[in-house]
Amino acid sequence: MSSAAPPGPGSGVPTLPSVPPQSGPPAPVGAPAQARRTAFAEGAERLRAAATTEPGRLRIIGAVLALLVVAFGAVTAWETSDRAAAADDVLHSSQPLSSDAADIYRSLADANTAASSGFLAGGQETAQSRDRYEKDIRTAAEKLVTAAASSEPGSPSEAAVSKLNKLLPEYKGLVERARTYNRQGYPVGGAYLRYANDKMQNEMLPAAEDLYKKENEKLRSDYGNATPYPWASIALGVLVLAALAWAQQRNYRRTNRVLNHGLVAATATATVVLLWLVVGHSVARAGLNDSYDHGVRSLNVLHDARIASLKARGNENLSLVARGAETITVDGTTYDAFYYDFDKDMLALGKGLTEAGRLADDQAGGKPVEAAEGNMTVWKKRHASARAEDENGNYQQALDKVIGARGATGECFDSVDDNLRTAITHEQTEFRQAAGDGRDAMMGLPVGAAVLAVLGAAGALLGIGRRLSEYR
Repeated sequence: MSSAAPPGPGSGVPTLPSVPPQSGPPAPVGAPAQARRTAFAEGAERLRAAATTEPGRLRIIGAVLALLVVAFGAVTAWETSDRAAAADDVLHSSQPLSSDAADIYRSLADANTAASSGFLAGGQETAQSRDRYEKDIRTAAEKLVTAAASSEPGSPSEAAVSKLNKLLPEYKGLVERARTYNRQGYPVGGAYLRYANDKMQNEMLPAAEDLYKKENEKLRSDYGNATPYPWASIALGVLVLAALAWAQQRNYRRTNRVLNHGLVAATATATVVLLWLVVGHSVARAGLNDSYDHGVRSLNVLHDARIASLKARGNENLSLVARGAETITVDGTTYDAFYYDFDKDMLALGKGLTEAGRLADDQAGGKPVEAAEGNMTVWKKRHASARAEDENGNYQQALDKVIGARGATGECFDSVDDNLRTAITHEQTEFRQAAGDGRDAMMGLPVGAAVLAVLGAAGALLGIGRRLSEYR
């Protein structure tokens, strides 16, 4: 038995040509090709399909709730962290730098006053007067180092500090020349002292005042960043609580169960965060506002008053140094330039003390201001007597009434300065206490909000997961 060979090309039997498998009838000519579905479209289709079933809806609800709770915690941590940092800057950076800038101004003005007092004393200059001048110069130099380290490169504050660092040695050189010539009895010493005073009044003090203003602007900016309410966090917290309440109401309608432990836990954590946020920030805002109203504002007024008293004392001394060589014409009337400036400075001092007394909120703050006002009144009377002697040609009698051992205007100036220093120290303490309370009210809130948000999101997922387990 033999098997026949399969038909082939040489067998004489025709074979049909092989045809590749066809997927369907060919598309008509000109018909558009069917677009391939994207992953996003497929995902959306699956999401729509899942949303038609209760387990799918629960998964979506759980994801949305967890996302909202986490977003609430993240936004709260971000906003409160920024405000806490700004409050800390108010307490430890901007306000101390503002006070340092005021001390620079005060030290320079006091050094100028001490230099003129020593010059008037001539060879009788006391060691106390010399030490006061040197101490003021050292204080100004030290504060300038601190200000330079805290100034941003290229900022106006850095420019002011650089200018003062350049001018301070020049001023010291002029004062030393004035003292040297004065001890030798040369009148040119007075010219050098007036030149030093011009450099101080027209270049150094304006630069110090500009630095003081810039630091005050930075302080106000930090207050502006620390005190606004975190409205985004509050609004998101209300939205989270509303979403959780809706989810629990839905759960109750479908299962007739009053509580879902996971959702209740999420609601509790969100409520704690929201209350902590509102109450904590309200307390912080109250403390910071109090530190500004009863600390910073009073300090600014007291610093200005103290500077006015220093400038008045300097002009009083220089009027005797110049002996009428410097005059000014106002509305056709000629005045001694230094006496004219003295009157303006005393007017500013009086207004400053009145405002400081109004701002003082306790006896410890008001008592030294009241004492300074009394000292100022006596100072004006003694100055009027000294000026009368000077204008009548009694130079030595006028000098004794200004820098004498007893009953001189210098005693009044020292009393005004001491009382203002006491008031400033008190207001600094008030500021630190109020600002510290405000900053402490926000301590721990950023971290606490983040941790509670994570716990709340976990509670929401567990609560929804409990419901999902009933469909398995």
